[in-house]
Amino acid sequence: MKKYDLYGIGNALVDMEYRVSDEKLAELGIDKGLMTLIEEDRHHELVKELSSLGHKKASGGSAANTVIALAQLGGNGFYSCKVSNDDFGDFYLDDMKSCNVDTNLDSQPRDDGHTGKCIVMVTPDADRSMNTYLGITVNLSVAEVDPQAIANSSYVYMEGYLVASDTGRAAAVKAAEHARAAGVPTVLTLSDPNMVNFFKDGLLEMAGDDLDLLFCNEDEATLMTETDNVEAAAEALKKLAKRFAITVGADGSFVYDGQTLHKIPTDKVDVIDTNGAGDMYAGAFLYGLTHELSFVDSAVLANRAASKIVTHFGPRLPTEQTRSVLG
Repeated sequence: MKKYDLYGIGNALVDMEYRVSDEKLAELGIDKGLMTLIEEDRHHELVKELSSLGHKKASGGSAANTVIALAQLGGNGFYSCKVSNDDFGDFYLDDMKSCNVDTNLDSQPRDDGHTGKCIVMVTPDADRSMNTYLGITVNLSVAEVDPQAIANSSYVYMEGYLVASDTGRAAAVKAAEHARAAGVPTVLTLSDPNMVNFFKDGLLEMAGDDLDLLFCNEDEATLMTETDNVEAAAEALKKLAKRFAITVGADGSFVYDGQTLHKIPTDKVDVIDTNGAGDMYAGAFLYGLTHELSFVDSAVLANRAASKIVTHFGPRLPTEQTRSVLG
């Protein structure tokens, strides 16, 4: 019996989420619907420009949201990350503890610097545009990888955003090496179309030759496979991963269990905010796989969880609302 259902590794970011108009997005020069890396000066400039708007704050980062979702559903998670010895780092660590997620931060000293932050701007059409100042997480490295926690996990989950940093990519590759040595299956999420556009070779390095499960959305899938439709992308992805899940928004998801491609429909809902939907999907899916659900039933649960979170403003739900998707 493994101690952890899921070991995740990713960029630790304090999410700061704002509701903005399309006009404001254009005024600020933001690329809509994408994640854009920014420097510290630009981060402060945006915070100042948005200061008249209220915002929600939560510990986040893609893989963190996935591990938290699994923990909220009743699973056991471990998260490897890097935050600094500042107020935002304190907030991050306390928030992770409140979610019952173990981290390397419990046993490693935190360096001086600035904890990473992600400004999430949600427009009236529920699309989310992210500007990310990585701060100290740009220095995430193999030092933050915990081989013992990996060996004690059922799955190792790598966040595609790590590909943008040389040391972060190396950390993910090292985590995958430890996983393979311990017989633990590896999972990769492509994270964002920009990661595929600019860092495809690095993502392939992270995937390696023995990737058990891949998560992506339709845009990421077609970019990764250089195809023009989800069906063609699904066929091509069979060469990259043993199993995969492609989310297709309101149409649900396509999932490949190693033998058969299944189309999994989802409930129609009034969408408020798509931020965190993919992370929630992956967390619920992996909860299902580690709690005796079939691959298809795990996808059904993941669709239900993702449909729930997009009706809510913010990157994750309160625990009781997350658990409600279990029925």
